[in-house]
Amino acid sequence: MTKKLFLEDVLQRSSEAVVTDCVELKTGFGIVLDQTVFYPEGGGQLSDTGKLIYGDREVVVTHVRETEGRILHETAEPLSVGTQVLAEIDWQTRFDHMQQHCGEHLLSYGFWKICGADNVGFHMSPEMVTIDLSREVTSAEIAQVEALANLHIQENRPIRAEWMEAEKAAKCATRKFNDKLTGPVRVVQIEGSDACTCCGTHPPMTGMVGLVKIFKAEKHKQGTRIYFLCGRLAMEKISRCWQELNGAVQLLSLKDEEIRLGVERLQDEIKELKEKLSGAELRWVQEKARQLLQDTPLTDGVKSITLQEEDISADAARKLAQVLSEDPQAEVTIYYPSGGRMNYVLASGSEVKVSCRERIKAINERLGGRGGGKDNFAQGSAEVR
Repeated sequence: MTKKLFLEDVLQRSSEAVVTDCVELKTGFGIVLDQTVFYPEGGGQLSDTGKLIYGDREVVVTHVRETEGRILHETAEPLSVGTQVLAEIDWQTRFDHMQQHCGEHLLSYGFWKICGADNVGFHMSPEMVTIDLSREVTSAEIAQVEALANLHIQENRPIRAEWMEAEKAAKCATRKFNDKLTGPVRVVQIEGSDACTCCGTHPPMTGMVGLVKIFKAEKHKQGTRIYFLCGRLAMEKISRCWQELNGAVQLLSLKDEEIRLGVERLQDEIKELKEKLSGAELRWVQEKARQLLQDTPLTDGVKSITLQEEDISADAARKLAQVLSEDPQAEVTIYYPSGGRMNYVLASGSEVKVSCRERIKAINERLGGRGGGKDNFAQGSAEVR
């Protein structure tokens, strides 16, 4: 069994170790050490990354996982059993993960304490961290919980991780406890705040989390999914958002506090322009259809109308095809470019015998396109060649 140094001291960044096994994986190798500072992915927390140094060489550790009681340090090249290495974690990655995981505890405690909502799911990714709650919560409740979590961070409360028997742990846990657990379990306790069983890494003091920021909340199953970040990652995202917001404010010549009003004004203007464009488009369609039907001769009982429009919307193309097909003898094919593809719309009047399904099948075969429809209407597209 590998000795888990990360459970003894989360601030330890490196350790001497000996390779006890090297397992060939689907991609790369899994290095097993007699002791390690590397945290393996689990409990919703991402794994550490880093390197194994021996002599004047080093092997990058891209991921760490625990399988059947063995901790595998995933690398691109093998190491011989007995090799002595210096195992060194990427401290920034470890610290980021500790901040996110501790923030999850603080928020989970707040939602349990203030809202009576349990954390039923936790997921961490490099871009965002999520908590799934057992019930829906309001924006006012979310603001209360975020404020409480940040207050506990500002108060720099101590965090202790302690191994204890399950019976004692059940009495210590303030938020949740799995009754199926037996024997020694690890309980992480934030003074005057959260206490629950946890195998993850946490800073010794809440102040090291820096801050917690909830960015989004959405309905998820019967509850709410909370999206948040902590510490450095939260500050970086806030900075990026602020830069975008500041850029928008400058473009719109607004004050910071007027951005919502500015966006609402733009939405009204866009709606008005769309209505005007739609009206102009409809007038164009009606006039274009009138001219085409007037100028197209009747051949074998069919007015065959084929045209290619370079500057037309998909909606206008469909409207034009539909208006033209109101003539019982019209057989319509309209081509127009959009989204890097050549699009086509087919329509047929009530007296046209050849169905649009047959015609679009032939066009698809000729152009290498895809699409389909009914006997009187079909549409498809193909790559521009």
